[in-house]
Amino acid sequence: MHKSGFVNIIGNPNVGKSTLVNILVGERMAIISNKPQTTRHRMIGIVNGEDHQIVFSDTPGIIKEPNYAMQSNMNNYVFNSFDDADVVLFMTDMVEEYDEDHPLIEHLAKTKVPLFLIVNKTDLSDQAGVIQRIQRWHQRLDNIVETIPVSALNKMNTDIITGLIVKYLPEGPAYYPKDQLTDRSERFFVNEIIREKILLLYKQEIPYSVEVVTQSFKSGKTKKGAPLVKIYSYVYVMRESQKAIILGKHGAGIKQLGEQSRKDIEKFLGKKVFLELTIKVRDNWRNDEQSLKRFGY
Repeated sequence: MHKSGFVNIIGNPNVGKSTLVNILVGERMAIISNKPQTTRHRMIGIVNGEDHQIVFSDTPGIIKEPNYAMQSNMNNYVFNSFDDADVVLFMTDMVEEYDEDHPLIEHLAKTKVPLFLIVNKTDLSDQAGVIQRIQRWHQRLDNIVETIPVSALNKMNTDIITGLIVKYLPEGPAYYPKDQLTDRSERFFVNEIIREKILLLYKQEIPYSVEVVTQSFKSGKTKKGAPLVKIYSYVYVMRESQKAIILGKHGAGIKQLGEQSRKDIEKFLGKKVFLELTIKVRDNWRNDEQSLKRFGY
């Protein structure tokens, strides 16, 4: 008997969803930072066993009051993910609170598929506090079938999640080849690596005003015959002032961004990389439907 299904991880920004999906898939699929909205796109990671295939989907964090069209589109990803899920993992932590009218709670309460409660950062509390937090969630959601307290950062209790999910999956064939880890292209991961470095290197509004698009991705060889990938990527910003900040004094900022990005892209691809970054200004792209469509929102 073979089981397969789609498992969607849902929750607020910054509760550890991307960290968890990286652990469950066993690869670094999603970028991680301590800033909200790190995950913008729905990310699929595939876990295969002899008798099962789990298709994990890491969704953006819910934004209760979106400020621009991009955030509204991100919320739509999350709410639509209830429709194609075979199992939903609702991830929260030991400190966050939800208002009674929060739209995510309403969707969770109505879901007809098995609902897991994943309480993260339990290493920051004692056992009594963890039990109290879990009891509060069971009072709000009476359709929870499994509750798992974890510390994703320390990989505490995360090893039992996959086995529990398989119990609830329907019988069915594999949706993807058994050696496939994701449905995303190499270009997508290049974009995400560059965006991760922007999140780490720049402050305030800059990371949230930036989108990365890889225009060219070509395989070749170095002068010594080693594999080489030539990558040309655009970094879009919304204003000329933001362009100047990313460039930095005498180009020092974009040089650092390029060097750090290239090193991680080389690790990801396992090949030497030539990376060229170009900064382009696209006014108010976060509210422009044509730009959002082009950027994959």
